[in-house]
Amino acid sequence: MFEIKEVDCSGDLKRFVNLPYELYRNNKYWVPPLKQDEFKQLNPETNPSFKSCEASFWIALENKRCVGRIGAIINHDYNQKTGLLKGRISRVEFIDDNSVSEALFTTAEMWLKKKGMKEVHGPLGFNNLDNQGLLIEGFDHVPSIASVYHWPYYHGHFTNHGFTKENDWVEFRLTLGEVAQKKAERGAEIIKKRYGFEVRTFDSNKQLISYLYPVFHILNNAFQELPYVSPFSDEMIKYIGEKYFKILNPKFVKIILKDDQLIAFVIGVPSLSNAMKKANGKLLPFGFYHLMKAMKHPEVIDLYLTGVAQEYQNSGAAVILFAEIQKEMLAHGINQMETTGIFETNHNVISNWKNYEHIQHKRRRCFVKSL
Repeated sequence: MFEIKEVDCSGDLKRFVNLPYELYRNNKYWVPPLKQDEFKQLNPETNPSFKSCEASFWIALENKRCVGRIGAIINHDYNQKTGLLKGRISRVEFIDDNSVSEALFTTAEMWLKKKGMKEVHGPLGFNNLDNQGLLIEGFDHVPSIASVYHWPYYHGHFTNHGFTKENDWVEFRLTLGEVAQKKAERGAEIIKKRYGFEVRTFDSNKQLISYLYPVFHILNNAFQELPYVSPFSDEMIKYIGEKYFKILNPKFVKIILKDDQLIAFVIGVPSLSNAMKKANGKLLPFGFYHLMKAMKHPEVIDLYLTGVAQEYQNSGAAVILFAEIQKEMLAHGINQMETTGIFETNHNVISNWKNYEHIQHKRRRCFVKSL
């Protein structure tokens, strides 16, 4: 016997956050998030997303042991943008028991239906930088910190409950080589001369901070037509900046200026996956040391964010960005790059990977269901 309980106290929230650490305890591929970040994300007092989103969270308890969890989110900005009444399921985790998953799905759906939603989709987070998709391929690969990991049995629980495919993201591992680098450099020089683009590089995080808002304004502009995307408010930008910008390795951030205006950027992040596994959700006593070591001595670069202003998306600015970050990687003796999720229909970006030795090793899915 088990019960579904709404998260309404600190004890419940702790069970909610701790569940994945129990479910994936012996899984060598799962990358634990930092617990303090998870608590902040789920707290309306510390996460500005709650100003444009409604959310509720539940846990499944069996003899006081947590055996499942789920969240339901309504992103009002996204629904206003699309004109649709869609709710999101989020942070879904459960043991391999159909009665548990069925009860969790049903609880979240009933809450969304009472709020007037006509469809439910997910797994999705508060925004497009937060927990998107269910892993359905690539269970024997370690994900980047910008991706997700799930047990293979989750997929069957979703389909058994009536969810169908809405969109897929695919992820790649790229191996850089001399041929690809020289080709990129030649193309980048031609494009820079043609458009008068200027590349800006960085040596310190202090230099980066001044570009925080311009970067996210480009992101809002470039991604506005993509699924699941709603614009980041200035308050959200500050929140994300405080979380990430201060710990970036500035060497792997490149921007393009046109007449002193930011028109494109790429943010590469030294892979923190193995460091996060060693930290096991905690910065103290040794988690911070592992993370800083990974930042300073990277072996793989995760392609975290790329954005080009809409009016320059056909200019070839992305060629310059990749040429610059490849040059930096090779200067540091790094030839491996992990991409974040790319919609499988984005053939323009995917075709770029043909210049490299590459594998498409992961796939994650957003499901949808009528209420």
